[in-house]
Amino acid sequence: MKTASPSLRGRDLISPVIAALISVIVNYGGTFILVFQAAKVAGLSPEMTASWIWSISIGVGITGIWLSYRYKEPIITAWSTPGVAFLVSALAVTPYPEAIGAYTISAVGFIILGMSGMFERFVRLIPPGIASGLLAGILLQFGISAFGGAKLDPLLVTVLFAAYIVLRRFTSRYAIVGILAVGLIYLICMGKTDFSTIQLAVASPVLVVPSFSLNALLGVALPLFIITLTGQYMPGMLVLRNDGFKTSANPILTVTGFGSLLAAPFGSHAFNVAAITAAICTGKDAHEDATKRYIAGIACGIFYIFVGIFGVTLAALFLILPATFIATLAGLALLGTIGGSLANALTDPKGRETALITFLATAANVTLLGVGGAFWGLVAGMMAHLVMNSGISKKKLGTNR
Repeated sequence: MKTASPSLRGRDLISPVIAALISVIVNYGGTFILVFQAAKVAGLSPEMTASWIWSISIGVGITGIWLSYRYKEPIITAWSTPGVAFLVSALAVTPYPEAIGAYTISAVGFIILGMSGMFERFVRLIPPGIASGLLAGILLQFGISAFGGAKLDPLLVTVLFAAYIVLRRFTSRYAIVGILAVGLIYLICMGKTDFSTIQLAVASPVLVVPSFSLNALLGVALPLFIITLTGQYMPGMLVLRNDGFKTSANPILTVTGFGSLLAAPFGSHAFNVAAITAAICTGKDAHEDATKRYIAGIACGIFYIFVGIFGVTLAALFLILPATFIATLAGLALLGTIGGSLANALTDPKGRETALITFLATAANVTLLGVGGAFWGLVAGMMAHLVMNSGISKKKLGTNR
């Protein structure tokens, strides 16, 4: 376990807190619209939708604060984005109390998996090159999106990119802080964001008594468990490993599983270790000293709790930010992580090809059998590694020689 540096000073808080803020903005602004879509499909009232936001935000905040403080690592937790994307269709045919019951069953599954230690043993079997290739493939789309937004708003993207390269030249530590400030000033001055309609209101939790059925077990709980495991936990743990953090996956699965179980009756579908948004907080841009990056995890948790308390109000605040701004901000914030992942993936000549296979297969982002590209990229890379580096292949190579 890492220990915090005893010489923590005020300026050590700036970069981690800003990285946390960007992570939270990207999370809400980039994917949270799916929660509103799923709530609409399920026919939820505004109060029940606010309860969903309340439960998932506060649950994510508390678990992230605890894990980051306990292990002194930036263990960022988040809701299952692929999970809520799945629920957009699943809730159309599942009564809401049965969906709540399915959430609790899925949470119990993660608790059992975490306490058994099986997941951690699996993660350790993944070669470092493949892990880095997987992460680079996952993040590639975000890097491309940083510039792809120029089709819709070329001036905004140009301003953010120009600010980024100038700040990286003179003060790389605060480059992300700078482009966030420059971007917000630009949006306000150009009238592209209107904050006048935002009104602060406190959200209240609504308890839903869970109901259990075989249809919800097979149609919601099992798919939600598999999608969250492959789409969130696997890449999320590899993000931590890629930046040198060694906390076991077992307590992370157990803590987030228990948190999901407690929050499920109030609407929370699942929360877990973060992947994409975690990468903003685990790299050098969050802090040069890795022992102080856990501050970003704690700051993320505080921001999430704050958003949860005010529910739909602050979620709406994030949602009014232009999609191009969110995408460009996320892509520029992740450039360093993408470059580092690619460098690590291609370092070892013996594993370079399998790492490249993993990277390309993941970047293709092909969804098969309802499972996303991260899982299939990992499968492709591991299969290539096992075949190309097995004892049988080496013997045949020696015979041919």
